[in-house]
Amino acid sequence: MAPSFQWWDKGSHRGGTPVVVKMENPNWSMLELEGPSDDDFLPTTSQKSKSKKNAKQLTWVLLLKAHRAAGCLSSIASATFGLVSAIRRRVASGRTDYEICSEEIEDICDDNPTVKSSSRFYGFIKVFLWLSLVLLGFEVAAYFQGWHFGAPHLQLQYLKYFWSGDLGVWGIFDSIYARWVSIRVEYLAPPLQFLASFCIVLFLIQSADRLILCFGCFWIRFKKIKPTPKQQFVRDIESSNENVENYFPMILVQIPMCNEKEVYQQSIAAVCNLDWPKENILIQVLDDSDDPTTQLLIEEEVHKWQQEGARVLYRHRVVRDGYKAGNLKSAMSCSYVNDYEFVAIFDADFQPTPDFLKRTVPHFKDNEEVALVQARWSFVNKDENLLTRLQNINLAFHFEVEQQVNGTFISFFGFNGTAGVWRIKALEDAGGWLERTTVEDMDIAVRAHLNGWKFIFLNDVECQCELPESYEAYRKQQHRWHSGPMQLFRLCLPDIIRSKIDVGKKANLIFLFFLLRKLILPFYSFTLFCIILPMTMFVPEAELPSWVICYIPAIMSFLNILPAPKSFPFIVPYLLFENTMSVTKFNAMISGLFQLGSAYEWVVTKKSGRSSEGDLASLIDKGPKHQYQRGNSVPDLDAMEKEQVLMNKKKKHNRIYTKELALAFLLLTASARSLLSAQGIHFYFLLFQGIAFLLVGLDLIGEQVE
Repeated sequence: MAPSFQWWDKGSHRGGTPVVVKMENPNWSMLELEGPSDDDFLPTTSQKSKSKKNAKQLTWVLLLKAHRAAGCLSSIASATFGLVSAIRRRVASGRTDYEICSEEIEDICDDNPTVKSSSRFYGFIKVFLWLSLVLLGFEVAAYFQGWHFGAPHLQLQYLKYFWSGDLGVWGIFDSIYARWVSIRVEYLAPPLQFLASFCIVLFLIQSADRLILCFGCFWIRFKKIKPTPKQQFVRDIESSNENVENYFPMILVQIPMCNEKEVYQQSIAAVCNLDWPKENILIQVLDDSDDPTTQLLIEEEVHKWQQEGARVLYRHRVVRDGYKAGNLKSAMSCSYVNDYEFVAIFDADFQPTPDFLKRTVPHFKDNEEVALVQARWSFVNKDENLLTRLQNINLAFHFEVEQQVNGTFISFFGFNGTAGVWRIKALEDAGGWLERTTVEDMDIAVRAHLNGWKFIFLNDVECQCELPESYEAYRKQQHRWHSGPMQLFRLCLPDIIRSKIDVGKKANLIFLFFLLRKLILPFYSFTLFCIILPMTMFVPEAELPSWVICYIPAIMSFLNILPAPKSFPFIVPYLLFENTMSVTKFNAMISGLFQLGSAYEWVVTKKSGRSSEGDLASLIDKGPKHQYQRGNSVPDLDAMEKEQVLMNKKKKHNRIYTKELALAFLLLTASARSLLSAQGIHFYFLLFQGIAFLLVGLDLIGEQVE
């Protein structure tokens, strides 16, 4: 008789290892230490002829694997329940855009063109949502009735019902469905297929442009092309070498701000520490705040730096017209500006390094055609949350690829509005700051380019700033960044055509700078992936190839993420999030192109000021040379800490974004329809894209807003 196996007896378990099993509540997961393999429970060669596998051994192996599976399922279930509970809390505490509108601007909401244009766009999306829901029910009923679907073609073997006049409820349904099939084949599929093909062509053109930009960036790195000043700059201001000519032109530094209570101290401190002769630099703090408390705080900060010897002025406008453009225009009208040759501009959350001017201004020396030297941005909070990580991917590509390639090969790019130095003569020659759009930086850059001025982009000179940490702030920023260029395109198109620049530069401005990168990109991204793709599930006679859905977007996302290789694990969320943002960008593009009310909307991007306290503390620790920088205001750090605690205790809420939610349900409905025709790639894309819209619509990405 073969000896029975006892798993608690070490002596009888030769060749195996002991097992320790620990049951943990509440998930009842199993922890296995040095678990036995299946071979440990099998009989030896000499035993095969005498006995078969012991039933207890097999039972234990199956039980062990069952516990493993149960542990995985329980962890997945707990994570799912956690996500569902988080969604329930967000929905319970969330408010839609329209509810917020009725509470905050109740007296003007009815007449607000911004709200009206947004509601029209939301109504447009709702039409497709309700249509998809009706068609889904219709298609499911037809599927169970025998109208089986291929991928993507229909098998219309039941079309005979329509012609035979078969009676009965299901016969009438089949007749109606057959009529619907004939309508969509004859009338709906052709225009939908034409629109899909048109968007695919635009998609391929835009992808080719991005591929060329990436090749240009590769060529710059391969050849080590880098802008260099014509004359070496002397870094020692006190140098007594008479054989070397120092270059310290008169510099005007401007810090435009509006209600920037969280970041004004760090920006003023950073600018006042620029390494430049004091007699050759003047700092203007251009405060447009309408909050009296913020005004007093900024003015007091400026006064402290004045007492310590910094040449800094505080300016506050009584009439706050024209937003940032009006603020800069007002500052340039001062009589003392005539004494200065260059102007450096920093937004309120930007913190230039002390050597910023020494690394940018020398490029103007003996380069009379250069109007602008632009530095790239770096971000102090790029790893704060998923939203900031995805923004970092997008902006890294913008600076390292788009700006660098355009600056190197055609000496033109859009001014980023900050972290740049302008030749004042070029500003005046281009007509100065104009208040006609919400992208005054792009406006002045285009007008200067039409007058023959050249731009230089320095990819190795960085200026730290802050990314929006809430989706609400990022959404408003993107709306302004995409509606303004369309406003500008309408206004400057005649000037571009009439300008004296060569045809190649005109073509670059019209077709590449404006149409392809500012209009076509949001148009096809929203139309193709958010409207046409789900509609082809209900009109399967119009097809979208798999390479359009999967391969080309994957390749483009891979190219986009190359400048930020550490963000490679976020390539899939980046692809889905960019398609999600196409709703906001498309709405902004339409409002700017057709001059709708929301095109003139300007909302200052909300800052968190997370880095300001640390930066100020680091200034104090720099030694005697910098002790004066905070001086007797060191206790303000404690006050800032208390204020930050109070701000954190303020009640925060999330917003529910109706357009994103409507599109989420539209895509999820289309994904359910794709199951009927077994279209794998289409189903997965629609499913995950719908989930992405759902998460964004419930404001589950980024920080909550106050």
